[in-house]
Amino acid sequence: MRSPDDSVAPIIIKRKKIIAADEHHGGAWKVAYADFVTAMMAFFMLMWLLNATTEKQRKGLADYFSPTISINRTSGGGKELFGGDSVLSDGSLPHIGSNIQSDKSLKETASKGLYKHKADVESSKFDQEKLQELLDKLTAKTGESTINDTVLKHVKTRLTDIGLIIEIYDLPNSALFDQFEKPKQALQTILELIVEITPIVTNSLAIETHVSALPVVLMNHNAWKISMERASVVRQYMEAKGMEPKRIKRMTGYADRNPAARNPMAMRNSRVSIIFLRK
Repeated sequence: MRSPDDSVAPIIIKRKKIIAADEHHGGAWKVAYADFVTAMMAFFMLMWLLNATTEKQRKGLADYFSPTISINRTSGGGKELFGGDSVLSDGSLPHIGSNIQSDKSLKETASKGLYKHKADVESSKFDQEKLQELLDKLTAKTGESTINDTVLKHVKTRLTDIGLIIEIYDLPNSALFDQFEKPKQALQTILELIVEITPIVTNSLAIETHVSALPVVLMNHNAWKISMERASVVRQYMEAKGMEPKRIKRMTGYADRNPAARNPMAMRNSRVSIIFLRK
């Protein structure tokens, strides 16, 4: 005989724990992923540019994005990939970091109202002519330079919107400084010539120095200290040879940053730049 309780079905109560899902969850990762994809695109574009361009083309690209180089309204162009025309031809302004205007382009610039007065055009033209005269004397185009061809191999010059840049760099078996960071004979000769022809213009000067990179294992290589020390030595030597101290407006040591050659340890990266600044 069953008890009365056996006829009643047991009551089972199930309690479900409900967790409210965040309706806005899952959107933040998309922004981070988009930034990552963009960075990877930029990285691969950089790798492709380094492989597809020459040293001169890379220098031109670097100068274009450099905040110290003013960009002209007229953009350059060429028939080939990353090509460009010479700055010496009318209407073609950018040329490996240079941005010089011819007499014709100066007049056109004035007619567009970019120069407020005719005197500004004449002053710019006069400054251009004087810097060109200084450049001709340095490179012996006038036949008056006493510098020999061997020493002249250390020198590379160019006219830019900044001014006349005289770049003096190391050559194999012919460094500019000795082990005590004193200027050797080749550098002394070039600096003496620069001081000699400086009275042609009244422009202020800037001194910039770079050094070559050394292997990472050499932890005691103080590139910043060496570059600043060389800039100071160059200034002192030029002043000792007759340079008016007030004309030197600044000295800058760039250490092993901004190398001129693709290989950061190349001797070509060790250089001194004397810049006759535009007024």
